[in-house]
Amino acid sequence: VQLQASGGGLVQAGGSLRLSCAASGIIFSINVMAWYRQAPGGQRELVAAITPGAGTNYADSVKGRFTISRDNAKSTVYLQMNSLKPEDTAVYYCNTQLRRADYWGKGTLVTVSS
Repeated sequence: VQLQASGGGLVQAGGSLRLSCAASGIIFSINVMAWYRQAPGGQRELVAAITPGAGTNYADSVKGRFTISRDNAKSTVYLQMNSLKPEDTAVYYCNTQLRRADYWGKGTLVTVSS
C-alpha cells in the first residue's frame, strides 16, 4: 500500500489549500480514506474521513471549513481547506486501513501564518 500526499505549503490566515493523496496497492473504491494531522508537540488527530459511499466525518475544529472528497477513478482523496487558521498548522497525513492495519502517507506540511 502506498499513499502519496501533496499540496501542502505556506498560506496566510484566511487562505485556502487543497491536499491530494494518491493511493495504490488497495481497491480504493472500497476503502475508508482519512486525513489526520499532527501539530508541533501535539498528538496525531483525525481531521476528516470519507467512506466508500462518500459519507463524511469531520473534527469539530474544521467543520464548515474543510471538505473531504474522493475520486475513485483516480484513486485519490482530497482535502479542501478554506478559511485556514494558524492553529491548522500541522503535518497532514493520509490514512487508510487494510486488514485492520493502518497505512500512512509521508505527510505534507501546512503552515498558516497570522
